[in-house]
Amino acid sequence: MNLLKYSIFVILGAISYGTLSTMIKLGFEDGFTSGELVGSQYFVGWVIIAAIYLFSFNYKISWKNAGQLLITGTLTALVGITYAVSVSELPASIAVVFLFQFTWIGVVIESVLTRTWPSKSKLVAILLLVIGTLLAGAIFGQSLASLSMKGVLFGLLAALFFAMYLVLTSRVATHEAAPKRLFFISTGALLVISLSINPIHLVSQLTETSLWSYGLLLGVFGVVVPFLLFAISMPKIGAGLGTILCAAELPSAMVVSVIILGELVTPLQWIGMILIVLGIMAPEIMGRISFGRKSDKRLTPSERHS
Repeated sequence: MNLLKYSIFVILGAISYGTLSTMIKLGFEDGFTSGELVGSQYFVGWVIIAAIYLFSFNYKISWKNAGQLLITGTLTALVGITYAVSVSELPASIAVVFLFQFTWIGVVIESVLTRTWPSKSKLVAILLLVIGTLLAGAIFGQSLASLSMKGVLFGLLAALFFAMYLVLTSRVATHEAAPKRLFFISTGALLVISLSINPIHLVSQLTETSLWSYGLLLGVFGVVVPFLLFAISMPKIGAGLGTILCAAELPSAMVVSVIILGELVTPLQWIGMILIVLGIMAPEIMGRISFGRKSDKRLTPSERHS
């Protein structure tokens, strides 16, 4: 039951991430730049998390744990930066395909760290997720030879950074309280983002324009909610299963874009989303089937057919 609860937390965090692309597109329509929107996301998110941390009255932490959590936070910012470069070089539907390679990269990293081969259920899940992502990303029919190698490279870097973030979230300073972990992770992300924007300009935009409303939405759904849910649940379920469950972000993004932006989704993309959902469910379904078979073996023939 606990595994199911924490798995749902990860899925909810991924769904929260999935709303960001639509919010950013709306921000573009209002004349804001990607730097302003991403900067407001991490700044407002950090302010909310800092307030939670302040009122937790639990501040003691070792330099080692603080440093590890700061590094974990920098990875989330690097995901945003590298993915933005990928999107600038490739069609968004193609860039997301490369980003979503984090699903199998995370499983590979966990297998290397634990020195164990991925379970059959994880391998089936990854296969479904890869096929589903290719369909949902509408990669078929695209001229792959014409793709920008820079865009491909940065898309894969974004996938690697996101997988590393999920792995570290599941393994670093897991005994620390959630508000404490959130504060240092978000601080690490904000420090990296601050290097790519003008903080004075950002603050003036937040106080003088409607950027604050986007910052609030992006900060809550792109920092506070996913950071909190991942901080609580990733140490409980592990990076391998966590990266698989995070694939819920893509169907979420597509559904929100259809509802709010009225974007068209092809039948192949809907099939891709269904495969992604099946991939997310595969570990749980196969686990229950396996458990059922083991339980059945313990019964006598007469009990089994009664």
